[in-house]
Amino acid sequence: MVRRPVAWAVAIVLLGEAFVIGALNWFLGMVVERQRMSLAGLDPDVMSTSSKVGGLVFGLYFALCALVALLVAVRDRAPAGLGRVLLISVAVVHGLLGAFALSLMGWPAFLFMVVMLGLLVLLLVTYDRDAGPEQGASGGAPGAGGAPRAEDEPAAGSPQGVGAEHGGTGERRDGDEGPRDSAPAQVTQPATTTP
Repeated sequence: MVRRPVAWAVAIVLLGEAFVIGALNWFLGMVVERQRMSLAGLDPDVMSTSSKVGGLVFGLYFALCALVALLVAVRDRAPAGLGRVLLISVAVVHGLLGAFALSLMGWPAFLFMVVMLGLLVLLLVTYDRDAGPEQGASGGAPGAGGAPRAEDEPAAGSPQGVGAEHGGTGERRDGDEGPRDSAPAQVTQPATTTP
């Protein structure tokens, strides 16, 4: 089964991304603070603090998504509720990061994001396909989940079919041209009697 290895791979890569993104933003915050850099007149302390907080928030977000993928791998069950929403959102984030990575960092970063997006979608799709309710056989026992079974009806060409209501001749009679119900009338078989 491909589901569990994909879930493990997604969990490991997301955990690595959480660490890298958190550490990179923290490092950039420290650089801005020590160099006293400013962008468009912004306060360097505000820029440094926002970079560190952003790194912490995104790192925790990716770590939480990695935890969800890890639980999916351990339990071998489809993610539900908030976990499913987190995995879908992190897939969207990887799609957006892939688009930005192509223009800013080149093809290797873009390919990494696309592969990660593919793994996330594969994780969600494989569990969705296998987690659907099983359909019971038609005409199963009541409450067994099967579709209701239709009663056997005589064929249209048989003597008890459409022509039977006219005496089996198939001819039109007076009054046959009138309106009819959209549903066909139920044909019942005569009961057999024993002498």
